[in-house]
Amino acid sequence: MSAHDARVRPLPGTSWQRSSRSVGMNNCVETARCADGALAVRDSKNPGLPLLLFSPAAWTGFVSGLAAPPR
Repeated sequence: MSAHDARVRPLPGTSWQRSSRSVGMNNCVETARCADGALAVRDSKNPGLPLLLFSPAAWTGFVSGLAAPPR
């Protein structure tokens, strides 16, 4: 494993957190913190696929945008 691979992996002992909007049919996303502060996001149906990585600021902006009323 390269240094880059280790940097983008969730922290050891960190569990993946399932979306609070999950309806129990395994059709949601999961998140975990990475060693560099990024937030990793994966598809719960296919956890072996590549992760999406967000900086803390990008994730906050994304979530804030979801909660904002439509324009």
